[in-house]
Amino acid sequence: MIPESFQLRHGDCLEVLPSLDPGSHDLVVTSPPYNLGINYRSFDDTAGRSDFLEWCRLWSAEVKRVLTDDGSFFLNVGAAPSNPLFPHQVILALTGGPEPLFVLQNTFHWVKSITVQTRKGEQISAGHFKPINSKRYVNDCHEYVFHLTKTGEVPLDRRGAGVPYQDKSNIVRWGHTDGIDKRCRGNTWFIPYDTIVSRDKERPHPATFPIGLVEQCIRLHGVGERTRLLDPFLGIGTSAVAAKRMGVAGFTGIELDDYYLSVARERLDPPEGELKL
Repeated sequence: MIPESFQLRHGDCLEVLPSLDPGSHDLVVTSPPYNLGINYRSFDDTAGRSDFLEWCRLWSAEVKRVLTDDGSFFLNVGAAPSNPLFPHQVILALTGGPEPLFVLQNTFHWVKSITVQTRKGEQISAGHFKPINSKRYVNDCHEYVFHLTKTGEVPLDRRGAGVPYQDKSNIVRWGHTDGIDKRCRGNTWFIPYDTIVSRDKERPHPATFPIGLVEQCIRLHGVGERTRLLDPFLGIGTSAVAAKRMGVAGFTGIELDDYYLSVARERLDPPEGELKL
């Protein structure tokens, strides 16, 4: 069942966002089109760079209007290996110039796949990535999540999104722990995609992020069930599913494509006994 406090709106975010009340949301988590020629059903992802950046400023200005003064805006942006400056150009468009919209408070690296070496010398690989067939570029295993705020001074619940100490002696050694076995996770987030069998059936969208990524943002923002979450690029509803799982007070999602929106609704209200991730 879709909670009564959840709104899933069909339309262009530039037309729907102005209908939302100022300061009506305290958290925004979204991932807009990357202007990389991705084959979306209802959006042309091939605009000129200057036009695309201006479009980002337009919808981000509306995001700022509907965000509370102590709100957080988590913006997920990826890039093609041949276009590595793209995420930085987007963030400069929103934070630079004579009239910046936001302050960049934190930069997170969403790690999709990683290989680590243990103290015993064993190499362990985890996660999923799309292999690149190239002699020039290495596989791209991460994306950015930019944490934007109006002032750069918004408090966060660092422990709420934290991890246990590996060396438990640090709990006593460091006074700031207050005896609690949890520390700040830092700005590298290893959050792999869920393993799926059929992309067409289980993830019918060319660019999604994991539910866990949104849940991490909700935890870090730190107001728990009082959260009022907005996603102006809902896609197939991953942020809505995260909001439902976390039991937040309210959610608004906007999606241009009617089919993607129908998938989002089904994920929130699946047939009995079937869980749609």
